[in-house]
Amino acid sequence: MSAARLPVGLASWGGALSALTPELATALGPLLRRLDALVGEREPVADGPGEPDGVGGIGRSGRPDQLLPAEWLLAEEHPEEFLRRFVDRELLYLAPEFRTAKPRGRTVAMVDAGPSQAGAGRLVQLAALLVLHRRAAARGGELLVGVLGDEPVQWFGGEPADLLPAWLAARRTADATPEDVEFAAATLDAADRAWVLTSPRLADRLPGLPRVLASEPTRWGPAGATHVTVGLDRSEFELSLPAADIAVRALRGAEFRRGATTAVVPSAEAGPRGGWLPAFTTEAPFLLARGRRVGTLLAVDVRDVERRHSGSARSRLHRLNGQVIAAGRTGRRLIALDLHRGRVVRHVIGRPLAGPAELSVDPAELGLDEGLVKRLSARPVLPLLRSGEDLLVPLAGRWRRIAPDGKVTDDGPAGHGTERERGFDRFREPRLFGRRLPPGAVRAPHLLHADGTVAWSEDGKRWTARTARGVERLLSFREKAEVIGLVQDGHEPALITWSSDGGVVRAIRVDGVRTLSRFSGGTTAPAVHPTLPMIAAEVAPGRLVVGNTTTGRIHDVFGSDE
Repeated sequence: MSAARLPVGLASWGGALSALTPELATALGPLLRRLDALVGEREPVADGPGEPDGVGGIGRSGRPDQLLPAEWLLAEEHPEEFLRRFVDRELLYLAPEFRTAKPRGRTVAMVDAGPSQAGAGRLVQLAALLVLHRRAAARGGELLVGVLGDEPVQWFGGEPADLLPAWLAARRTADATPEDVEFAAATLDAADRAWVLTSPRLADRLPGLPRVLASEPTRWGPAGATHVTVGLDRSEFELSLPAADIAVRALRGAEFRRGATTAVVPSAEAGPRGGWLPAFTTEAPFLLARGRRVGTLLAVDVRDVERRHSGSARSRLHRLNGQVIAAGRTGRRLIALDLHRGRVVRHVIGRPLAGPAELSVDPAELGLDEGLVKRLSARPVLPLLRSGEDLLVPLAGRWRRIAPDGKVTDDGPAGHGTERERGFDRFREPRLFGRRLPPGAVRAPHLLHADGTVAWSEDGKRWTARTARGVERLLSFREKAEVIGLVQDGHEPALITWSSDGGVVRAIRVDGVRTLSRFSGGTTAPAVHPTLPMIAAEVAPGRLVVGNTTTGRIHDVFGSDE
């Protein structure tokens, strides 16, 4: 929902309220703001940066005591130049490093769907779920929702458009009991923040349990309840409810913008853990992530994600018939190839393509054999590009051109130099650069390019980068790491590296190194966007984070057992 359509007091809630109609979002505004203030003390948005851990590089901001000694010498010898550099933010500071804090767990809502919570109680639960989801996303975490009384407990995660229909559909003929709470809590991890949304009757039977939000109606009008009392940790507040007509429509689901529900398994003991293999396959602002289940493909719209201060980007989970081989977003279409019953089949999600509605190809014509199919299942999806009416996909070291009638032709080699054996990488594909390569880059065994900038190296550690403006920079690093991307940090090029020993992600600039701690720790290399300063990493099984390579900030979090 556009923030421009919301009242001023809810302008920052645009992402969290995108699953509701503007009318319902506005009607819930007073309840949301009061609950947000009430919940905020127990569900903080951010913790501290962690324990200091020495110096992590050189930056252009900091305290006076972090200035390099050479800058103090400049201040003494050339004070006017020192002041000019200070104003233009050209001074260099030692950048402190912080030890990564331990995982803080997820936010979990255990919901009472019994008769005592019908009507007014459900409206309070709706507002509370939106508040908890918004705070979890701002902290770089996720919200799980489960219904008390389910055996086994089914936990749901994802965006509000996915969560709310599942929550709304849950109905129980009996109120929840302390035993139901104990049973659900036993399936969670120790670090999870667990909330219970229920009635005062059950809250009184849970002494000492933190984060129990209880509500019951206290005042009525001709059309029904008008006010509720909300209790939390022995504190009570009376809050007003939305008007009866829109409240009834909300409880019937008529004011929701629906999405596809994604089930989430919260712990290893509760079931199999899921995971994602993220990739930016085209220059479009879309992240594609292959799930570990056959045929699962997550598509995330990350456009303008840097401007979002709350909520999450739009996402859709697609389930194809067979193993996803390649996919690409072109305009308003998502086109994918999957292997199903011995054929490679094309799928178009969105506006149909011109020509035959169905297209299938013999895998042998694409160079696909059993061994390659198995290797591809453990890698991110390959890019699928459009060339006129044809499709282009890099397979088995060659570009394969697929005509609308299914005819396959060889379109040239895919890959660069010694790196062809490592699998396809669009950053290393010369034909996707679109410009003339410098002589040194043509001959070098290691090549990178992104958004008009090209970088090359003889040994994979000392790189020459040339921007679209013709400016050259020398970038280097010593640790045992591989370069996974090339981005523009302002007007300066930066290498993004990933170390398989510990999964540390760093940004290498000419003026220093920055550790991207929030995207580190994964067992597979993150994905870097070819034109935007965006990165996506699976930092834990089933937990995919998307953020900015320049600021290091997480913007979106996704989780699923798919």
